[in-house]
Amino acid sequence: MTTLIVDDEPIARRVLREGLEAFSDVEVVGEAADGRSALAAIARLNPELVFLDLQMPVMSGFEVVANLTGSTMPIIVIVTAFDQFAIRAFEAGAIDYLLKPVQDERLRRAVERARGLRRQPLEIANHAAKITAVVQTPVAPSARRIVARSGADYLLLDIDEVLAFQAERELVWVITPKQRYVATQSLHGIEQRLPTGQFQRVHRNALVNVNHIRKMSTLSSQRWLITLSNSLELVVSKRQAHTIRRILHW
Repeated sequence: MTTLIVDDEPIARRVLREGLEAFSDVEVVGEAADGRSALAAIARLNPELVFLDLQMPVMSGFEVVANLTGSTMPIIVIVTAFDQFAIRAFEAGAIDYLLKPVQDERLRRAVERARGLRRQPLEIANHAAKITAVVQTPVAPSARRIVARSGADYLLLDIDEVLAFQAERELVWVITPKQRYVATQSLHGIEQRLPTGQFQRVHRNALVNVNHIRKMSTLSSQRWLITLSNSLELVVSKRQAHTIRRILHW
């Protein structure tokens, strides 16, 4: 597994590098001393595994994960000196966490977990998406990134760029200004994780981002037509007519 070590302490990076030398299937391809450098290294080296410190200058470890882009997400193992941050990150989606000073047995278990997750891009992307939800929210976070599929690739999309989610038979489409992707959850599952107020259900098969509504036209007393910023038109069901009335009062 190609591996990147991210920590602002040189000694901490050296300890991890020396510890990882015990694993013949782990290759340390780089190091980074702050969050911004970590993002650049991840984009350049495309590591399979990242050992990520949380408390760093410039950008925290949580913020690094929140700013990851690209179609391939690395496996994230959190490294920290503070128990509360580690547990929070682990519960959120990190595949494991290591407390400083890192113990050999804990490092071995983290590497084993990473091995088990290799070549499972959907699971890896889901873990990364969960971590981003705790950047600023300690309890019951809402999603700020959504996992979507394009062919064999899984991507993390910022929800602000999503215009709508639309179910079509067994598929759920994630609609963005330029293209649409396949969602990895049901429409109901997506709705449960979205920020309150930003997305509204307008039909049993559609959720729309109210920030991307550009026009609302009446078709009848209880029928509305919504036009989104990409010119996509969606009919509002009679049962959801109250949603439009609520939007009109904003």
